Amino acid sequence: MIQGSSTFIHVGQIHVDTAPHAISTVLGSCVSVCLYDSTLGIGGMNHYLLPFWNGNGLQSPKFGNIAIPKLIENMISKGSSSKTLQAKIFGGASMNMGGSDTMMIGQKNILVAKEILKEYKITIVAEDIGGQNGRKIQFNLEQGKVLLKYAQRSDILSGGQ
Repeated sequence: MIQGSSTFIHVGQIHVDTAPHAISTVLGSCVSVCLYDSTLGIGGMNHYLLPFWNGNGLQSPKFGNIAIPKLIENMISKGSSSKTLQAKIFGGASMNMGGSDTMMIGQKNILVAKEILKEYKITIVAEDIGGQNGRKIQFNLEQGKVLLKYAQRSDILSGGQ
């Protein structure tokens, strides 16, 4: 699935780049927001683990309420405008095999992405979220398209590499 030059990002990472580069990651209950500016050919991706930073410890992009604004800021610093950005959201699976879904981390990760993108008035043009399966994604910045393959549990545990 991974084609050409691609930067792999892990939990808590944000990457912004230009075409013809690509960005990839592997998701379970984590969520990635992919932003694309078709006028400039700039795209970015984050990969966060939990929806909210609770004020304890460092403000890390492993939290959605930190990672999404930082991704938007990085895109704007490269010349994009929030008016020209389009978003795609992936991940948020329920990976708790056989257990209860009381934590619902995946669902909470999805909700925080939608709420923050709505605050910034960034349109969500595509999404593949929720469910029981992990995902491998590759964001092709030349076309602004995201290739997706559902991942096995072993792929998620190994970090997809």
